[in-house]
Amino acid sequence: MELTADIFSKLEILSDAAKYDVACTSSGSSRKGVKGTMGNTVAAGLCHCFSADGRCISLLKILLTNECVYDCKYCLNRLSNDVPRASFSPEEVAELTISFYRRNYIEGLFLSSGIRKNPDFTMEQIYQAVHLLRVQYRFNGYIHVKAIPGADPLLIEKTGWLVDRMSANLELPTADGLRSLAPQKSRKTILTPMRQIQMGRRESRLLLGDGSVPELPGAGAGVPGTGKSFTQREALPGEARDKRGDGQKVIGGGKSSASSEALPAVNQGFALQEFHPDASFVPAGQSTQMIVGASGESDYEIVHMAEAMYQKFDLKRVFYSAFVNTTRDPALPEGREGPPLLREHRLYQADFLMRFYQFRAEEIISAENPFLNVHLDPKCNWALNHLEFFPVEVQTADYHTLLRIPGVGVKSARRIMAARRLGSLDYQALKKFGVVLKRAMYFITCGGKTMVPLRMNEGFILTNLLGLRERLPASVTGEDRFEQMSLLDLYPGAVTAPGAGEVARYG
Repeated sequence: MELTADIFSKLEILSDAAKYDVACTSSGSSRKGVKGTMGNTVAAGLCHCFSADGRCISLLKILLTNECVYDCKYCLNRLSNDVPRASFSPEEVAELTISFYRRNYIEGLFLSSGIRKNPDFTMEQIYQAVHLLRVQYRFNGYIHVKAIPGADPLLIEKTGWLVDRMSANLELPTADGLRSLAPQKSRKTILTPMRQIQMGRRESRLLLGDGSVPELPGAGAGVPGTGKSFTQREALPGEARDKRGDGQKVIGGGKSSASSEALPAVNQGFALQEFHPDASFVPAGQSTQMIVGASGESDYEIVHMAEAMYQKFDLKRVFYSAFVNTTRDPALPEGREGPPLLREHRLYQADFLMRFYQFRAEEIISAENPFLNVHLDPKCNWALNHLEFFPVEVQTADYHTLLRIPGVGVKSARRIMAARRLGSLDYQALKKFGVVLKRAMYFITCGGKTMVPLRMNEGFILTNLLGLRERLPASVTGEDRFEQMSLLDLYPGAVTAPGAGEVARYG
């Protein structure tokens, strides 16, 4: 496909409009290449991020359209904004993706969209784009799309069997903020497709006979902002849930409330397991996004909302987007100091503590201090407020306790647990394991010894953490060991004379 002037101008508009949709993460999907298809998702992920094996991977990140029937006060693409508008057809999205993939520019597709005409029409267009990629082009690579709130559940389900990840943006942390800045949207409308995706993932695992399927998180519990509980998924309109003898799931036999004529004829009775040989629905899970700083929510509300979303909807990630005032609406904060990027950074750190470090939201932040400390990361802040648990002896502490130590990560904690079975540890070994000693040295002992003279005093530790006195002792860095230069250091090609003695070493 040639990049004509029209296509190029659309690409310029719609790729730029997608930059506010945050979704930069590893894909969470691992699917090898299959004969007769193109692409794979092995260790792949999203644009300019690093995958689990250390590769920097990229993805075509675009909007299907920046036209929108909604007038959200914070959105650059809102109905009342005077900006250049453009829309891709499903065929153009599919051809662009394949063209860029063949040129080795990308490894997958991230497709979001404004709401054109209505949610059903937009979701149907997204479905057609991914259907073309999977059916006509036999594209087996990574695809992440948006589940459009308010769209027919059948369209969301059919799309979910074709893609790797789906996401529905929560937009604002509280229902009050949503009513104030996006009155055409509702919390219930946003949470409904999220629950559908969660239930679909669970059902597909049951279909595979996966005995490890956990109980539905939050089953019977109230969903934030709705006043109702989701205990059972409602039947999808016009849906046929037949199972063939070979266990494949067949979609068809019903009509969507969207225009059924626009759906490809190949849909009827088509076994979508052809694209996911393991019969998995949205195999890489779902994510969501919250805007930080557009409304008056505190970090306390945001962190607790994120914890509730992880527990109730089995999310893979919650993304936080520092508010950028692109519309200059009088209802929005001025933001003269720019986007609250440091606040966003602290929220991501708190999020990692909940997902990987076994912290609860109530431990990270309290109602009495509803904003995260901008001077310290949340883990250091927690440790300073709980000095009664420190110092920790790394030779004997359990895994949960090791994760609580500032400067000790998940990998380094596992390495410590494995290494100490074979012998005693020292501070040089901890440094090799990846422990950040310039923070950890104030909270640990190793073999009963401290690395520096310690005072378990909040003021003393805080001064050292914030100051310039975080330099590691020379005994750990190796700077106290010197080596005398030799002729070989100055002239690497020189030949050592016979009988030359060893280079003298000092220190």
